[in-house]
Amino acid sequence: MPTSETGPALPSASRSADLAPVDRKRQPSGDEARGRAMRAAISVIAEKGTAALRMSDIAARAGMSTGHILYHFGRKDRLLLEVLAWSQADLWARFQRAADQAASPAEKLDLFVRFYLPRHQGDERYALWTQVLAQGNDEAGRKILTELLDGWDERLEAILREGRDLGHFADVDLTEFTIRAVAMLSGISEDVMFGRSRWQHTSAHAFALAALERELRPTGQG
Repeated sequence: MPTSETGPALPSASRSADLAPVDRKRQPSGDEARGRAMRAAISVIAEKGTAALRMSDIAARAGMSTGHILYHFGRKDRLLLEVLAWSQADLWARFQRAADQAASPAEKLDLFVRFYLPRHQGDERYALWTQVLAQGNDEAGRKILTELLDGWDERLEAILREGRDLGHFADVDLTEFTIRAVAMLSGISEDVMFGRSRWQHTSAHAFALAALERELRPTGQG
């Protein structure tokens, strides 16, 4: 459940001031309403967290009626899925811009680990992942989540393939290594979010990166 150590957090509560007051007599429709609801949801999540999120809070922040929020998103779980998809698209765009500037596959691997792990205990992006995965998602929702999760596997596998082809990484089984690496990163992420004391004095990023680099070191290199 990727987040980002270097990527942006969800907007803080202070960003709610950026949402200009709206005339409640004029209820928006279509893309305007969806965009307004999305920005309001992100603002409320940053302020209250996902567990305390209520559709009425989003409606109030967006200057819309609860009925309009329900009309556009149907249910809270559907709204959270859309917010999660938006969040991941934003994170992937930032990751790609950083990766495009990286000088080597090793630097891209470093970036991948940084963007995947929570920035801190209570990271909003990771908290959102946790809640969305835990809720009862329908077939359409599971498809969205699967695509998001697979997206991270694909990005890591591309980095590993580039490093292997250039001789920078060992000739590992890409699929098997990716599965193990993502499982390790997810486990560390849960530890960080739980607040395990071991990560108060040790960098989760440094620990995870060192573990991956040991396995990827080409034979003969110290």
